[in-house]
Amino acid sequence: MRQIFYVLLFFTLSCSQTKLGDGGSVISGSGGSAGAKGAAVELPRCETPIATVALVEDPNGYAYMSRYSLPSPVSLLRLLMQQSNCFRVVDRSAGLAASEREQELAARGVLRPGQTVRKQQVVEAQYSLLSSVVFSEQNAGDSFGGLLAQIPVLGRFAGALGNVNFKEAQTVVFLTDNETSEQVASATGSARATDLGAGGLLIGGLSGVAGGWSTSNEGKVIAAALLDSYAKLVPQARVLAQKELPEKVRTR
Repeated sequence: MRQIFYVLLFFTLSCSQTKLGDGGSVISGSGGSAGAKGAAVELPRCETPIATVALVEDPNGYAYMSRYSLPSPVSLLRLLMQQSNCFRVVDRSAGLAASEREQELAARGVLRPGQTVRKQQVVEAQYSLLSSVVFSEQNAGDSFGGLLAQIPVLGRFAGALGNVNFKEAQTVVFLTDNETSEQVASATGSARATDLGAGGLLIGGLSGVAGGWSTSNEGKVIAAALLDSYAKLVPQARVLAQKELPEKVRTR
């Protein structure tokens, strides 16, 4: 029986992985002038950016995100878009507010002369990207423990693994040309992951990880669905005519 228990434990650990399609991949790494670092292997890349883009919050909010105490997915999409090099991302939220604040200080004479933050320097957003989490299921299908209970001999282990169940999520992204307001591309993404319940908490504690997008199964599966939807959007965006891009930020 001990051998059977170890087999079940190995199977449980294997199911904790997240894969695109059946599961997902956690969005991580960095993007910028030095290129993409630590990006997901599933993320498609572009040799040159197509246009500048601003990311727009879903006007209907993120009901599924608040249920799991997760932040807006826009921050994850910003990272994906910069890592892919298909778009140059412009900030229309906190970054723009900070720029306006510096301009106001300059107009009031607070800043030193010759400052570089001036009016009419903000780069336009040639496209807008809207994302939405349209579906998120806490327990999609029977729990693993429920399946074990139906198998002779192994049924006695069902109670220990009764908290293992599956989670699914679906997201959608829309790309709009700001010059014409025409929606030029859209894509859906989906992901499926395994929630280990109490076992998952034990594994997370052993690995020294705690909370957030990268550790909660809810966060992992939604992030994976976002990656899936953006990966499907890129081929649609590649066929668009390249916009006239502003000068890049200078690097050393």
